[in-house]
Amino acid sequence: MSINLEIKLRRANKIYYEGETISGVIHISSSTEAKHDGITLSMEGQVNLTISNKNVGIFEAMYNSVKPITLLNQYTDLAPSGKLPSGSTEIPFELPLICAKEPKVLYETYHGVFVNVTYILKAEIKRSFLAKSVTKAQQFFIQYHPGLPSEKKTETNFSISPESLQKTAKERISIPRFLITGVLDSTESCVTKPFTGSLTIHHTEVPIKSIEMQLVRVETCGCAEGYARDATEIQNIQIADGNVCPKVQIPIYMTFPRLFTCPTLITKNFKIEFEVNLVVVFGDDYLVTENFQIVLNRTA
Repeated sequence: MSINLEIKLRRANKIYYEGETISGVIHISSSTEAKHDGITLSMEGQVNLTISNKNVGIFEAMYNSVKPITLLNQYTDLAPSGKLPSGSTEIPFELPLICAKEPKVLYETYHGVFVNVTYILKAEIKRSFLAKSVTKAQQFFIQYHPGLPSEKKTETNFSISPESLQKTAKERISIPRFLITGVLDSTESCVTKPFTGSLTIHHTEVPIKSIEMQLVRVETCGCAEGYARDATEIQNIQIADGNVCPKVQIPIYMTFPRLFTCPTLITKNFKIEFEVNLVVVFGDDYLVTENFQIVLNRTA
């Protein structure tokens, strides 16, 4: 005898907004008639915070007090004890997506290293201790309602040269002479739209080997005892390979990966922020990095 359980959502992309109702069916297929002790469905939404190993010794009290933040916690009985007929059975369900307690907001789904925001449906067919209960989990995604684009101009011009680098005089002598200028079209970006700009190599004494754009997430989590801040790279995109012709404008174009980015989020217990690094690798493997803080949002 075998029982298969599946959660089918009515929305194919599994993306929902706060205040909506998530609906679907529980699909059960059984090879024979089977007794059960009830069929239930639970919906959970949590922010899971993790302190990196390097900070455990420093923030021992914080390490023990960083607990998951509950955003959703609903439970419903779909069917009382009884028998499952042989063949297929479908049980419809509907659950409202409302955060009933603090922080009273459903954060966007996000998969990070030290911060994770997840939403899961769990169905269970309860059976006696002689027969194993059957469970199935299905993740769904929460997004913010798109807001209006910012009218504030956030275009950023930059210039990178040995003089602009924050180095000591002794180190500055060993840096090859070069000049790179460019512009970032906006440091406030929608997560569904590309991050764009351009740069120009005016001159360089040492041939350039590669130019790359790095997207970095900065996750901060903690409590009253202290905070731990960790930066990890999400993606690295090469925008130029080999020595670049001088005075030629090189476009910057980078899309934000789904789930690993979300609108910038700052709360009292954790923060999710983002940065972009422009990395120039010279022929002698000397690296020059320029850092830009960016703000992500979700706009129409």
